[in-house]
Amino acid sequence: MNNIQKAIELIGTFATGDTEKAENLLANDYIQHNLSYATGREAFLKSVSALASAPIGTTVKNMRAFEDGDKVFLHTIYNFAGSGEQVAFDIFRFDNKGKIAEHWDNLAAKTEPNPSGRTQTDGTIEIKDLDKTEANRELVINFLADVMQGKNPQRTPDYFDGDKYLQHNPGIADGLSGLGAALSALAEQGIQMIYDKVHYVLAQGNFVLAVSEGSYGGVHTSYYDLWRVENGKIAEHWDVMETIADRSKWNNRNGKF
Repeated sequence: MNNIQKAIELIGTFATGDTEKAENLLANDYIQHNLSYATGREAFLKSVSALASAPIGTTVKNMRAFEDGDKVFLHTIYNFAGSGEQVAFDIFRFDNKGKIAEHWDNLAAKTEPNPSGRTQTDGTIEIKDLDKTEANRELVINFLADVMQGKNPQRTPDYFDGDKYLQHNPGIADGLSGLGAALSALAEQGIQMIYDKVHYVLAQGNFVLAVSEGSYGGVHTSYYDLWRVENGKIAEHWDVMETIADRSKWNNRNGKF
C-alpha cells in the first residue's frame, strides 16, 4: 500500500473495529494532536475497540485524499457511533519505516448546504497540475499573509478571477462578493475572524491545505482551509473551523498544532 492507502485504511478501522490492522499501520511512538484523545498507539487502539463495541456503528466516507512529502491529508465525513455526521480534515505524518507516526485534525458538525447550495464536501475532486504544486503553495502562502492576516488587503482581487470563486463554507455564498458580504456581516455583529499564525501549508497539484491558528469572535480557533487553484488564481474553497479547548480539558499535552 502507498501512504494514501494506509491513511484511508487507518480511518476505516473506526468503522470496522479492526485493531490488528490499526496496530500494524501505527508507529510504536504514535503522537496524537486531537486534544480529546490520549496520545500513543495503545490509546488509538482503545478508541477503535470502543467504537466497535458501541450499539450504533461508525461510518467513514473519505471524499478527498492528498500526499505531500511524508504527510497525507484527507477530507472525510465521519459519524462516530451515531453521534451525528462530522466533516473533518486529517493530517498523518509517516516515519521512514512507512508507519503512521503523527496525527492532526479539525472536525465540525455537518450542516445544510450554504446560500449557493454547496455542501462542505461536494465539488471538484480531480488532482491535476502536479508540476504547479510549489507555485500553488506559494500563492496560498502569500494569500494568507496579504488577505487572511490583513497585511495587504488591497491585493485581495489579485488572487481571484473576478467573481469566479466556488465556496463550500456553510455560511458564505459563492464569489468574492459573497466572501465580502459575509465578512461585512460579521463586522456588523462585532465578530472578528483573526488568523494569527500559519502552522502548515500542504499541497499536491491544484489543491493546497493551510492549517492556521487564531480566534473567531475572541475564541481560540483552529482553521483548516483547503483551496483549489486554477491558472494561478484561487477558484474553490472548503474549510473546517474548530474551537481549541482550554488546556485544562486536554487529554494529551502535544498541543493542537
